[in-house]
Amino acid sequence: MSDSRQAALQRWLNRVFTSPVEGLVLIFGDASHRRYFRCFHEGSSYIAVDAPPELEDSAPFLAMTQAYQQAGLPVPEVIHASLELGFMCQSDLGDSHLQGHLTAEQLPLWYGRALSLLPAIASVTERAGDPLPPYDDAFLRQELALLPQWFIKVHLDRDPQELADWWPPLCELLVANALEQPQVGVHRDFHCRNLMVADGALAVIDYQGALLGPVTYDPVSLLKDCYVKWPWAQLQPLLLGHFQALKQQGLIPDTTAWERFLRWYHFTGLQRHLKVLGIFARLSHRDGKHHYLEDLPRVLEYVIEAAELYPETAELARAALGWRLQLEAGR
Repeated sequence: MSDSRQAALQRWLNRVFTSPVEGLVLIFGDASHRRYFRCFHEGSSYIAVDAPPELEDSAPFLAMTQAYQQAGLPVPEVIHASLELGFMCQSDLGDSHLQGHLTAEQLPLWYGRALSLLPAIASVTERAGDPLPPYDDAFLRQELALLPQWFIKVHLDRDPQELADWWPPLCELLVANALEQPQVGVHRDFHCRNLMVADGALAVIDYQGALLGPVTYDPVSLLKDCYVKWPWAQLQPLLLGHFQALKQQGLIPDTTAWERFLRWYHFTGLQRHLKVLGIFARLSHRDGKHHYLEDLPRVLEYVIEAAELYPETAELARAALGWRLQLEAGR
């Protein structure tokens, strides 16, 4: 994106605020084509968003912001927006992501607070009066296809045909697992970099991709976070507490066994992390965002750990061990 977009954003801000906005400074760009700036007006700070309309559709973000606000969820306030120009101005939630607050001692506190938001997120199944798009068979398979295309072929420079014997049945297994779960509103990127900490409370960002999907998807995104990793001994009590809360709130059948929920959880994690391996490779090779490669070993470790738990995923575990060796050899 050229500097002309920043200049146009500055002009738009000056116009909607009816007086000059100062200090428009780039904060970061995320995995999409969006860029985020901080600016100041009459002593207050705001976050300005540049989302080129030919590359990003901001309508889902605006609709989800309203839906989440109505559900009582802590989200940024949209002060001004222009879908035509691809510009937004939001309240400033600060720079403190949850990732910077996570320690072994503080983990139960912060993850407990994050998990407590999920029932409300699950309850949001519509936006702007229409049902959320479904996390359906086609969408799940489209995501899984990213692994052979980008991680295996492009990043590892291997022939995707080496997956031919076991990849199709694995995809069937993971898709069926996602679709057999209770379908609820899912944030879809509920992790430590999309949760902000302000005044001791959490706020949720980056929810424009919300879908109607499997009940374990958001817990997996948080507890098997692609950017941080914690021992299962610390996470299991948190997941168990969440499992019990889901039962109490009627989001999963009261007859659901813990072992079945765990299988849902681990297989959902496999689907997510196989997708992420492909996405992180694509972000590097196609988009030049090479820093995502630093997180590949962690994501791959999640795949290996989950795949080793079940006989149905043993072939994936063996293959992933080989992928890890190749990554390590390439360092």
